[in-house]
Amino acid sequence: MAKFGKKSTLAATSGAMHARKEGGVGWMTYDQQAKFNAVTYDMRSAIPRIMQDFESDTEVRVVVITGAGDKAFISGSDISQFSEKRSSEDARRMYDKVSEEANLSMRNFTKPMIAMIKGYCLGAGVITAMLCDFCIAADDAQFGAPPAKLGLGFGYDSVDDLVKRVGPSYAAEMLFTGDRYSAKDALKMGLINRVVTSSELEPTVQDIASNIAANAPLTIRSIKTSIRNSQLDERARDMAMVNTQINACFDSEDYKEGRQSFLEKRIPVFKGK
Repeated sequence: MAKFGKKSTLAATSGAMHARKEGGVGWMTYDQQAKFNAVTYDMRSAIPRIMQDFESDTEVRVVVITGAGDKAFISGSDISQFSEKRSSEDARRMYDKVSEEANLSMRNFTKPMIAMIKGYCLGAGVITAMLCDFCIAADDAQFGAPPAKLGLGFGYDSVDDLVKRVGPSYAAEMLFTGDRYSAKDALKMGLINRVVTSSELEPTVQDIASNIAANAPLTIRSIKTSIRNSQLDERARDMAMVNTQINACFDSEDYKEGRQSFLEKRIPVFKGK
């Protein structure tokens, strides 16, 4: 496993995925700036490896997802690849499999994920943002989901994620019209949590991520598990796991550290055990 703080790039024939770790925070960056960070097949292929590395590294406590440059978070899938990568039924199945594996690696990630959004956040960008626990956007961000303008299918899981985030009415408007929305509109819908100026975006996200990284990892994990289960049908909830993780907090060294630091009026140092 890569040492904490190491930077890595998983290059593709076009575009690349960058990963770095710093101060308890993992950063994953989509980089194909010539096409506003449109996501290629190879970029998607790299995502599960990056997420697994972040998952297994106990020093990484929160992950920020962002796009390279100032123009875009993710502008969608790289449609120029569709004539090759989706040219037949077999090719389409392989493309969809790689996309599903990338999305699942983010959907099943147990640590907090923050989307740091600037510029275009379209199509696959919206899908990626919805896989994060919450989103912070610059005031120049633009949001949209245009599959209806392109004749593309929009997967059920992605529709479900959007409905859970903004409600069925806003989701219907976004998907039926394929229109673009400002950061102000996205905030009103509940698509994002906060809007800041472009110059404030990275410092704001860094502060939030550092705050999370300093908190008790076992507590954060149990809360994320509870939030996920709260969104499921009652019969599908894994309450045994929820309760096991909650109880693990009270049995942990971090619980003792939290109480002791409170009594001693000092900042706690949590170890995730």
